[in-house]
This record gives sequence, structure tokens and C-alpha cells, in this order.
Amino acid sequence: MSTIFPTIIIIAAIIVFLAIFFSFVPLGLWISALASNVKISIFTLIGMKLRRVRPDRIIKPLIKGRKAGLQISSDQLEAHYLAGGNVDGVVNALIAAERANINLEFEKATAIDLAGRNVFEAVQMSVKPKVIETPIVVAIAKNGIELKAKARVTVRADIDRLVGGAGEETIIARVGEGIVTTVGSVETHKEVLENPDLISKNVLGKGLDSGTAFEILSIDIADVDVGRNVGAKLQTDQAEADKRIAQAKAEVRRAMAIAKEQEMVAAVQEMKAKVVEAEAEVPKAMAAALREGKIGVMDYYNMKNVVADTNMRESISNMNNDDYTNMQDE
Repeated sequence: MSTIFPTIIIIAAIIVFLAIFFSFVPLGLWISALASNVKISIFTLIGMKLRRVRPDRIIKPLIKGRKAGLQISSDQLEAHYLAGGNVDGVVNALIAAERANINLEFEKATAIDLAGRNVFEAVQMSVKPKVIETPIVVAIAKNGIELKAKARVTVRADIDRLVGGAGEETIIARVGEGIVTTVGSVETHKEVLENPDLISKNVLGKGLDSGTAFEILSIDIADVDVGRNVGAKLQTDQAEADKRIAQAKAEVRRAMAIAKEQEMVAAVQEMKAKVVEAEAEVPKAMAAALREGKIGVMDYYNMKNVVADTNMRESISNMNNDDYTNMQDE
């Protein structure tokens, strides 16, 4: 009994040690590496664990790269992993570049990856160009007709310019600018409709891929539609604005005429008031003249007769022919 108990303790300790060892050391990865003829030591795997590096993220790409004939080391992959890079994507890109006979070094691939670009996709685009379709670009020719154009841009990734080069958005913006410039320089929209490749030639001649991560292979106009007659609309708007201005000026003149007419009516009314006032003074003047003996009674009656005769003549002049004939018959 005394010899069995220490043995059980030793066996339990060995089992616990082995369990901790195999949970900390990725023995399966080590065996896979040996089977793939990739020499990696157990202590290297333990060091990865201590550096908080997932060994499977290093060993599996390393095995894949060595099988593809790449001369890379676990230290290089681990350094790229610690820098925040995508180790598997870099290895895939290196394999694809070697198969496509593209000169891509490990340092350049990691730099492209750390720059935020998908290096594997970039290698694929170098082999198989990508077609970028622009949104509808609206441009106006010199005759005022609006054209709506859509282009397809075939680009190939330029590995040497991926770091620091502009992306697809810049290509789309520059192509749109080239379409607007080309359409705006023609005299009539019919020139573009008859010869759409005029846009392609002008845009390609501007070197739009300068400073970008791509090389433009071709620009094809997918569709061109006729839009609004902007020139006619502007002329209509201008005519409407001129009409409103003329109406406003006419309204000002009418208001001034009404004001002047009202001034004349007021002046006439004022003159009539003065005449009435003056006529009211006539009897007083006549009475004063009679009292002072300046005129006699017969002179007064003669004046009254003259006034009556004048009133009668005015009445006759205001009559029409029928009224005058009737008055003569009577």
C-alpha cells in the first residue's frame, strides 16, 4: 500500500504534465510540418505561443509556400503577422505571382498588404484585367443638348504602383471628367452620337492612370442617351425673366400714370372750387357796385340778358340734330 500511493501520484503528475504540454504545444502542426519536409522545432512553436502568435497562422502558410517552391522563413511570416498583416493572403499572392511569371518579392508583397490593399487580388488583376463600370455621366454639348454616357474601363493592376497609388474611385472620377470635357468641346451632340469612340480617344490621350495603382487598357462607351435641351430651357427661362421684368416696368409706368391722373383730377377739383368761390363773390361785387353807383340797374339787366343768351347758346350747341328739329317744330 505504501508503494502504490507514490506511484499513482507520479503517474497523475505525468498525465497532468503531458496534458499541459500538449495543450500548449501544437504537436499536430509540428508533425504536419515534418511530414511536409518543413523543418521547424518544438521550441519555435513554443516561442510563438509565448509571443501570442497563433502557430497555425504561420505554419500552414509556410507549408503551402515551401511546397510551391517559395524561399520564405517562419521568422518572416511571424514578423508580418505581428505587424498586423494577412500572412495567408501574402503567401497566396506570392504563389500566384510566381505561376504568372510576375516579379513580386516578399518585402513588396508585405508592403502592399500593410498598405491596406488585397495583394492577392492585385496579382490576379495583373493577370486578368478588371472592368470598371462608371455611373451615368451627364455632359452638355455646345448646342445645349444634354448627353448621358456610361463607360466601361478595363484596367490592370500595376504592382509597382500599388503602394501610394490612387484607387478605383480616382479612375472613375477622371474618366467622368474626361467625358464631360469631350462632350462639352463638340459643337453639336450629333458628333458624339455618330462617333462615340471620340470620347474614348480623347480620354485615353489624357493619361488618366497617372499616379494610380492601375494601368488603363481601354475605355469603351457602353451607352449614350440624349437628355434635355438645356440650351432651349435656358433661353425659355431667360425669356420668362425678361417678360417679368417688362411686366414690372409696365406696372411701374401704369402706377405713375394713375398717380399723375389723380394729381390732375385734384388740380381740376381745386380749380373748380376756386371758380365756385369766385362766382360766390360776384353777387357781392354786383351789390357793392349798385350801392356805390358804379353801374346802373339797366346795366345789370343787360348783363343778365347776356348771361341768359350765352346759356341758351351753350344748350343748343350741346343738343343733337333730332332735339334741335323738335325744338324748331315746337
